[in-house]
Amino acid sequence: MNLSIKEIQAPILTEMNAFEGKFKEFMKTKVMLLDTIMNYIVQRKGKQLRPMFVFLSAGICGEITEKTYRGAALIELLHTASLVHDDVVDDSNYRRGFFSVNALWKNKIAVLVGDYLLTRGLLLSVQHNDFENLKIISTAFQEITEGELLQIEKARRLDITEDVYFEIIRQKTATLIAACCAAGASSVGADEETVAKAHSFGEKVGIAFQIKDDLFDYGDAEIGKPLGIDIKEKKMTLPLIYALNKANWSTKRNIINIIKNESDNPKKVAEVISFVKQSGGLEYATKVMKNIVEEAQNILSTFPDSIYRKSLAGLVQFTIERTK
Repeated sequence: MNLSIKEIQAPILTEMNAFEGKFKEFMKTKVMLLDTIMNYIVQRKGKQLRPMFVFLSAGICGEITEKTYRGAALIELLHTASLVHDDVVDDSNYRRGFFSVNALWKNKIAVLVGDYLLTRGLLLSVQHNDFENLKIISTAFQEITEGELLQIEKARRLDITEDVYFEIIRQKTATLIAACCAAGASSVGADEETVAKAHSFGEKVGIAFQIKDDLFDYGDAEIGKPLGIDIKEKKMTLPLIYALNKANWSTKRNIINIIKNESDNPKKVAEVISFVKQSGGLEYATKVMKNIVEEAQNILSTFPDSIYRKSLAGLVQFTIERTK
């Protein structure tokens, strides 16, 4: 039986509630404008999956400490900084259905807010000598940047193979969840081997999470992501890569031409979606995702049985069975 988010959170409910207060404290400033923006950001948080991965990973390895809270806060601060900057770069006016920071306070302030969040996170770790977690999390954000640039480079040529696709999503998405799990384990004093195992588990979950996100592009669920948006943005996702690999030369040329030159045409985007569906791209990607989830669950099973492990297993299922 699959667990609900409420059931998944049960073992760490006290910690999650405490984290909300601590995170607000971490974000406090002496500048009224900055404080106003920080409060706006905090009030519009999502499902809090990243802190959940941190606390549950800490729980399966030891006793949750103040260092665990700081690790979760560092990830949230750096991740939020990257989202604020992304919205400026993408000229996006909305984030999770609400106005973005740049939409309300303009680009200059949004960039400065992103910079503040970044430096606040780094200082939080340095002030408490949390150097191991700082290394884990900073490495993850370096990889995220590299993954973004690799995707931009490949989008220009549309020559992404499956190997390159997996490297991009490993860097862009999986590395962050891997860092959450590794930081959680490290924060409670787990040894190097256990931290590496937690990292590997998180990486596989993150890859599965991204494949699930790719599949949304071809469905009609209300997920806050328009149908075919990846195609419009010229992103080569697993269902599309598989379909193109199976296609004959002329079909492949036609589909690539649509993505390169006609991705603003809804009818043409619908043609690509139909092509992927008819080629078995969705079934293939779903199968790959389930295999990766099984690998993640196998790693998880090597940790001692506990309520935290049960919740982590439930969180893995949630990430791939979510409808948005």
